[in-house]
Amino acid sequence: MSDRLKTAFGRITGTDAEEVRLGEARNGMIHVVSLTLTKTADALIDPKLVLSWLLTALSAPGAMIGLLVPVREAGALLPQLALARSVEASPQRKRFWAAGSAVQGLAALGIAAAALLLSGAVAGAVIVACLAVLAVARSASSVSYKDSLARTIAKRRRGAITGLAASVASVSVFGVGLLMAAGVFEVAVAPLAALIAVAGAAFLLAAVLFMALREPRERNDDEDDDGSLAALVDPILTDAQLRLFVGSRAALAVTALAPPFIVMLSAASGRTALDQLGPLVMASTAASVLASYVWGRLSDRSSRQTLMAAGALGAVVFAATGALGLVFGGLGGALGAAAAIFAAQIAYEGVRAGRKLHLTDMAEDGFRARYTALSNTLIGLALLAGGLFGLAADRFGPAAVLLAFAVIAALGAVLARGLEEVQQD
Repeated sequence: MSDRLKTAFGRITGTDAEEVRLGEARNGMIHVVSLTLTKTADALIDPKLVLSWLLTALSAPGAMIGLLVPVREAGALLPQLALARSVEASPQRKRFWAAGSAVQGLAALGIAAAALLLSGAVAGAVIVACLAVLAVARSASSVSYKDSLARTIAKRRRGAITGLAASVASVSVFGVGLLMAAGVFEVAVAPLAALIAVAGAAFLLAAVLFMALREPRERNDDEDDDGSLAALVDPILTDAQLRLFVGSRAALAVTALAPPFIVMLSAASGRTALDQLGPLVMASTAASVLASYVWGRLSDRSSRQTLMAAGALGAVVFAATGALGLVFGGLGGALGAAAAIFAAQIAYEGVRAGRKLHLTDMAEDGFRARYTALSNTLIGLALLAGGLFGLAADRFGPAAVLLAFAVIAALGAVLARGLEEVQQD
């Protein structure tokens, strides 16, 4: 069994099985299974598609639907700086990840219950509140994960692990989208509530599995760090590479903001049946299946070049989609929007794989949680400011916003060009 485990890990990461330690192979499989569960849950509770569709079916006010993405993104990023010191002081980071996953599971179950028992503004308020709890819990998992990964998996193998998990998770979510498109689910609310409950169970199971990770028990006792806010933000002032990385990542964040504007370009059918949601879910997950593992392996070679390539791809996709919208006034309905989302999701997966691995490999062990929290907090502020693009879409149209996104994505690719090749150290 041990030889099979080492062989499987070697194939996943492209490493000779003779060079793999059994402990690292075991940890690798725990990472793959735990991440597969949480990434599947993330897709089943996606605020951009699933939750917005659910609140529409529940007749929640439009203002509450508009809160979903900002609450989810900012809530998951902004608290991380406050959590960084606690994570760094902990002898094992896996505890924070597992606790965050468990709370996300309970919050997801709360959303499912609200969908079944409530409606209208009350349902919208409860679901947004549960999403806020889920997002804050996610911040604990996010700020601790890169440290857990770096302390248990060697360099040049980490991207393959996270990429495989994303691809495997996307296969299951693609199947759900296929069932939606086929019309198996005739009523929107009950099936979606059941899927969200499954997401909650997946978060809880992942929390239990991740506690089995064999992570070294080491504390960060830096005598030069007084724990003040100044010490937490000092890296952004003293590390030019971190500033460049944050700038590039902020520009490339448009790959996460683009999908709602792509959907806006498609002809609105006014329907809330799940067969209309299915093609969009299938397009997004198919792109993840095809791209996540490939981007992860490319990031193991050069996360810098991955960010450059993904940014350039995003620029091309947004420019083409925006131009089509200006010329034809739309994308030809849900299928046209699905095709555009497919291409945009491939670019997004590249940005996500590249920026996660670049930060993991560039930061020193004692400060990785701090770098992660500082970067994510700044990006959270940028994403909140990104809400202004919605106002721009109301005035100038979504096609114009996508053309602006193309320019910003190109800028992100140019900034990434100045990053160091951290995988070569």
